[in-house]
Amino acid sequence: QVQLVESGGGWVQTGGSLRLSCAVSGNIFSINAMGWYRQAPGKQRELVAIINMGSSTNYADSVKGRFTISRDNAKNTLYLQMNSLKPEDTAVYYCNARPRLATRRDYWGQGTQVTVSS
Repeated sequence: QVQLVESGGGWVQTGGSLRLSCAVSGNIFSINAMGWYRQAPGKQRELVAIINMGSSTNYADSVKGRFTISRDNAKNTLYLQMNSLKPEDTAVYYCNARPRLATRRDYWGQGTQVTVSS
């Protein structure tokens, strides 16, 4: 079992910054990779950024150069630093953990709301 708890969401004006945190607990050795997803009203959930156990990263084109995903293993915490925020970044952001076993379903946090005013 893996538990994920997001925090750090809020309301900011266009151009502002936020840092999201995801506290990870449970069997962390069962995790293959982690990431951040987001879901805007009326839209499907989309990948924002991922980081694997070797710390290589990938980003959605829409956030490249603005967002940074990172991990602090000592604190068992995943981060998403969001800069130069735009109204289209408004969404519920979810922390994700992918199990090493392909037959197991992903773990998800409860989500944290990010709202960027125009």
